[in-house]
Amino acid sequence: MEVHQLQILRELGDLGSVKAVASALYVTPSAVSQQLALLQRNIHVPLTRKEGRNLVLTEAGEVLAAAGASVISSLAAARAAIGEFQESPAAPVTVAGFHSVGQALFGPLLAKLDAPGAPVPQFFDEDVAQQDFPALTARYDLVLAHRMDYSPPWPADKVVVSALAHEPLDIALPSHHRLASRAALRPGDLAGERWVVSREGYSPADVLKAISAVSGDAPRVIHRINDYATVAALVASGDVLGVIPRYTAGSALGTSVVLRPLEGIANRRRIDLLARPESMHRRSVQLVAAAMGEAMAGLSGEHG
Repeated sequence: MEVHQLQILRELGDLGSVKAVASALYVTPSAVSQQLALLQRNIHVPLTRKEGRNLVLTEAGEVLAAAGASVISSLAAARAAIGEFQESPAAPVTVAGFHSVGQALFGPLLAKLDAPGAPVPQFFDEDVAQQDFPALTARYDLVLAHRMDYSPPWPADKVVVSALAHEPLDIALPSHHRLASRAALRPGDLAGERWVVSREGYSPADVLKAISAVSGDAPRVIHRINDYATVAALVASGDVLGVIPRYTAGSALGTSVVLRPLEGIANRRRIDLLARPESMHRRSVQLVAAAMGEAMAGLSGEHG
């Protein structure tokens, strides 16, 4: 049993297919399959099974993958004690963020790291459904993720979680709308309105579902848009209302759109920083994570 075979098994559990594992590890699918076969020879119970076209882990495979993750993390901790790369504060750090948080935080984060010998962040945008964020830690050192308060927590056995913000999602209104003069809104106030909202699986769509459940009024969704700048432009037209996060999308609003707090439902999302345990042993990753926390604190304080 080799460490790289355990890593492949773990990646298969996280990513769900041989092709995805090959892509994440920069090897061929056949090489992945070969290593899985070699690992299976040493284990007397099946580690994988076919599910449609995909190869997935059995319960025994999940147990071994979890044990393998612990081994990998321990090896990373050992390397951190002696490895120059691990201790270098200036080593590159890959950071993935969903669109609105990237627009709001990547610039301030660069400003905080603008010093000789500071880490060099490399940014990527990844706009995925909530349940798909943990798997991104296979590709990036740090992953900015969001989830609603009532959604399942991140898998603590797979990722380290650093809380950054607890962000309300507000109602976006044209500045001349009849409700714009209100200090706050309740679900019943929004009956009969037309909406632009995100695709299913994203926070704004979840909030609109909650509004509908409390008010008893089926929402009239006209547009499905994930980009908040586009949402704000459509709201400004006066044709629809939107659901927009308070801290991270403020720059997209312009002067023709106002945000109003929503009362009476759970409408906050948690913005967290996710990483694999072994990534957090690196000094450069630790520094970027700390700077990210400072940048978010400044942003939420400014808008809070």
